[in-house]
Amino acid sequence: MNETNYDGIPSMDDFKTELEHSFKKINPGDVVNGTVCGVSDKEVTVDLNSYSEGIIPLEELSNDPTFSIKADIQVGDKVSCIVLRENKEGVFVLSVKEADDMLSWDRLAKAKAEGTIEKVKVTEAVKAGAVAYIYGIRAFIPASQLALTYTEDTSAFVGKVLECRVTEVNRNDKKVILSAKSVLAEKAEADRHLKVSKVQKGTVVTGKVEKLMPFGAFVDIGDGITGLVHISQIAYKKIKSPAEVLKEGEEVTVKVIDVKDGKLSLSMIAVNERDESETVEEALDEPTEYSDGDSPSTGLGALLAKLKI
Repeated sequence: MNETNYDGIPSMDDFKTELEHSFKKINPGDVVNGTVCGVSDKEVTVDLNSYSEGIIPLEELSNDPTFSIKADIQVGDKVSCIVLRENKEGVFVLSVKEADDMLSWDRLAKAKAEGTIEKVKVTEAVKAGAVAYIYGIRAFIPASQLALTYTEDTSAFVGKVLECRVTEVNRNDKKVILSAKSVLAEKAEADRHLKVSKVQKGTVVTGKVEKLMPFGAFVDIGDGITGLVHISQIAYKKIKSPAEVLKEGEEVTVKVIDVKDGKLSLSMIAVNERDESETVEEALDEPTEYSDGDSPSTGLGALLAKLKI
């Protein structure tokens, strides 16, 4: 236990750890951590919490060709470096680039294994995609992975910061592939689930037939939400195929008969079986008076707006 004298002045024992660290010998090839304490046009000065400071020459700061010593590094930043040598003045010459080359591949492999979301800035557009740097390593983002839909003009992404996942890491080939699409798709699915959870069973909405399948019809009811009308819920009479009654693009009125696991089950035949308590407005506890000729059904956009999603 450290001792403090009766005047409240710390004893030497209080600084034992700091003293031991300050005299720890540093050798070329060591990986060291430090805090940026100075930035000039040509180099960065680093406090190594040792008997000597370190300097990082501009050319040893980053593999990213767009790196700016004035804009991208500030006093107080924490850095990991490799010791290149000790100069005549006893100051260690350091390299962030070599540390990145050594440590970043392990970080990338971990990021891929854990599926973590990484923020990267697109630096250039190339054939069939774009380039970004992650942990100082050049990475490729295919055009098909820049957004939810394929984009021809990848130059539109230059300068943008994207949230990506690491999908491929090959240290031997120095190959890293990222995907922004997977992150966007995950967020879109979470948003869709939230919207679906707000739709009440018994609600009547209008939508368009999006796709016909042998087992039923998928109906787009707006705001990015699609539900399934099972073949048994399309018509009162027995049909062999939804195409006997419906066609893609046709507008239909459907009733929500079930909401489960982020999925909507819809029915066309149940629309005519509802009573007044099952209209959209009463499902929302917001009665509305209709003028002659108005339909009690509504689009999902208006419904969700009232639910304040």
